[in-house]
Order: sequence, then structure tokens, then C-alpha cells
Amino acid sequence: MSLVLVTGATGLVGNNVVRLLLERGESVRALVRDGADPRPLEGLPVDLACGDVRDCEAVRAACQNVTAIVHAAGLVHIGRTGLERHRAVNVQGTIHVADAACDTGVRMIYVSSVDALGLGSADQPADELAPLSKQVLCPYVVTKREAEAAVLQRVEKGLDAVIVNPGFMLGPWDWKPSSGRMLLGVAAGKCWFAPRGVNSYCHVVDVAAGILAALDHGRSGQRYILAGQSLSYLEAWTQMAEVSGGRKPICRAGPLMMILAGVWGDMRARLTGSEGDVNSASVAMSRLPKYYSSARAEAELGYRTRSLREAANDAWNWLREYGYVSSSE
Repeated sequence: MSLVLVTGATGLVGNNVVRLLLERGESVRALVRDGADPRPLEGLPVDLACGDVRDCEAVRAACQNVTAIVHAAGLVHIGRTGLERHRAVNVQGTIHVADAACDTGVRMIYVSSVDALGLGSADQPADELAPLSKQVLCPYVVTKREAEAAVLQRVEKGLDAVIVNPGFMLGPWDWKPSSGRMLLGVAAGKCWFAPRGVNSYCHVVDVAAGILAALDHGRSGQRYILAGQSLSYLEAWTQMAEVSGGRKPICRAGPLMMILAGVWGDMRARLTGSEGDVNSASVAMSRLPKYYSSARAEAELGYRTRSLREAANDAWNWLREYGYVSSSE
């Protein structure tokens, strides 16, 4: 019998991976931090291992007798602060998992992000080999790249590992919520002016299926982009408003408006000691042209993804069902 360890099992992608593994008859162990929200795994036949990826011994204990590892745990915050914490979770935590996988001789799937890759254009979307340029070097991006490099270094020493790079995921089982916050913001009428960039939107269930295909068929040492529909924020937020019944954005934000929003966010972070979602790094990221090609994953893993509208609709229905939306919305 197979036993797959999933880190980050209470997060959006990890929770969907757990549920797909169970659907196909796999046994699952989840590495869960002490005090984590119990709802994502409640009622599921999952073996719980208490621990944090930053704890080497806890990771090694969780890896005992497993046949594969999906490492989806990570710290995700787009901002200027928190480099040390990002490194502790995203880099050192990944090293702990990779070393344990290498020692036990099992395959590891590392869930990274398209934000760790280079950029393309509408005419020439970025693939896994796109040069690393024109990116915003905030702690999240820097540490995702460092974690990928650490995994690939260990592949050269015998680790059987595959890296997947998902786009912006929407869908069910977003307990925190994470990316669902964007949809909730649009639904609440808070997103009047859209950023000027483009993002790659995909359905989280399709990404989870791509991760399992990488577990089964991916080539060791390879990256696979699991991206989706490339849309401007204005287009994406308009569709999210149509799905949720929220207010559509008025127009794209002007350059000065975006600069002022970033400056305001940075000043607020300095005054309060807590960096919010709006800051100079997130503003800069929102201007980027995130066009990505999933051709390798489509050819080798059979990866397919649905439209943003379908992903947003499924996410919205889940958020409503699980009480994240008031009855008046």
C-alpha cells in the first residue's frame, strides 16, 4: 500500500491534493503544525503527523515509511519584509523535506510558483527555461528560487524530485482563504481600480491533478508549469464580479495611483509593524505581464485547466457554502 506524505495539507493546493489522493485510493499522511485549523482535514481518513517543516527531526519522523512526498507547505506573502521567515519556511523547510526524501529514497514533488520563473509576453509566453529577468525580487520570489535551486542541487546527488510551478489558483477548499481573498474583495465592491498587469489563472483542482500526474509520470529534475488563462486584472475582476454579483472595476489604475498605493502601504507597515497586502512589492508584481506556457505539462502530464470563470464560480460556491460570504451577498 502506498502512503503519501503531504506538507501544507491545510492550505489551498495541499488540501486539494489530499482529497484527490484519497479519491484514487491512496493512504495519506499530513504534516500539520500544532494549533493548525482542524477543519481542512476533519473527517478525512488521514494520518496526522504533528510538526513544522522548519523542524528537521519532525520532518524526518513524518517521512518514515512513506512512498512519496508532496511538499506544498510554504510562506506566501508578497511584500518587502520577512526575508528571514520566508527563508526559514520556504528554503530551510524545503531542504529538510528534500534531505529526508533523499535519505528514504522516495520521490518528492516540490510545489513552487510561476513567480519563481522568468517572464514572457502574449506572443511568446514564458516556459520553464525563460531567463530570470524583470521580476520583483521580494522575499517570496527570492526564497522560492532559492528553494528550487536547493532541490535541483540534491537531484544531482540522487534525489528523485520534480518541481511544479502553478499559476494563480482559485477553487474549493480555500480554508484560510488565500487566493479567495481576491474574489471576496471583488464581491464586496472593494476593487474599483484594477492593476495594469496580467496574471495566469487556473483551477486548483486541475493543478492538484497535475501534481499527482507529476508524481506518477514527471521526469526527475524537471520543472512543469501548471498555469492557466492569462487575463488582465481588469478582465479577471470583471469576470469575478459577474460570478459573485459584486461591483465591476471602474477601470485600470493609473501609474501615479499605483505608486501612491505602494508608498502608502509601505508607510503603514513601518508605522504598525505589520505589512498588509498592498505595498510597493505587491504593486510592482501586479504590473507584470504573467504569460506562461504549460506546453510541457500538457504533453508529458496530460495537464488541462479550465477557464477563470469556471474556477471563480467553483471558488465562489465553496466560499458561500462554508460561510465566508454573508447571506446578503
